[in-house]
Amino acid sequence: MDVAQQRPRSRSGRKAFGNQHGVQRPFGLWWGGVEGQGPSTISRRAVLAAPTLLVARPAAAAVSFPDRGLAQGGFVVGRAAPGTRLALDGRAVRVAADGAFAFGFGRDQGPSATLSVAEPGGRREDRRLSIARRQWQEQRINGLPPSQVTPDEETLQRILREREKLATVRAVDSALTGFAEGFVPPASGRISGVYGSRRILNGQPRQPHYGLDFAVPTGTPLRAAAAGRVTLADAFHFFGNLVVIDHGHGVNTLYAHLSAFEVREGQMVAKGDRVALSGATGRVTGPHLHFSLSWFQTFLDPQPVVLPA
Repeated sequence: MDVAQQRPRSRSGRKAFGNQHGVQRPFGLWWGGVEGQGPSTISRRAVLAAPTLLVARPAAAAVSFPDRGLAQGGFVVGRAAPGTRLALDGRAVRVAADGAFAFGFGRDQGPSATLSVAEPGGRREDRRLSIARRQWQEQRINGLPPSQVTPDEETLQRILREREKLATVRAVDSALTGFAEGFVPPASGRISGVYGSRRILNGQPRQPHYGLDFAVPTGTPLRAAAAGRVTLADAFHFFGNLVVIDHGHGVNTLYAHLSAFEVREGQMVAKGDRVALSGATGRVTGPHLHFSLSWFQTFLDPQPVVLPA
């Protein structure tokens, strides 16, 4: 929505975990360090206290990912030894042949999550991940048609069918790995709406905003944020014309309020390919792009992914 917003603040930091010896260690050490930064350091006392932790463990068994995604709304992309099996809070996490994997946390994720690791050699371990809590903004939007805030019964049934259709495409766990190749912004423009904000529509509280809004004029070319397959290109009541792209392993991006499609369902796209033109279809007060990122049915914060600080 075309309402100026401040980027939400978050609290983060290095997390420490205890092991069977009672020694605290930086999050990145056991997992092989923060991706792209090498292994974390540890004190001499900790090294002496836990020799098997550093010596007996083969390097190939490491599971690594940046800890910056360990927050409400966070998105995590990492690497594991090929053949490793992972689960997040009991849900299987697909690991690609080259070890790439992804998962995420919802807006209201609790203070912790459990990552279960089963290595090719048979060793199993559960790790408690500390999830940073965030503060959410409030967004008030007025001037919407009443039918877009409180729909009649016929429209409500349409909305429910569309919700089911969207859930179906987001449930796909494909072997694509576009998510592991990085993301680019789908558009360039002022950010007018942020993820997680509590929304008051025409004075009535409604569900939080689960995307990132770019204030761009109608007809602005929009780009695929990452490589993948177009799984949906259709017209919805709230979203207007929308496109959904599957980037693999349950990771999807959604582009809404479009004025025109430039892709079709089933089409493969590369990162940065044109997919649509922005518009003002659906529930809007003006032209803009609503862009969202999800891991299966969980909407994630796309801002640090496509517009990293």
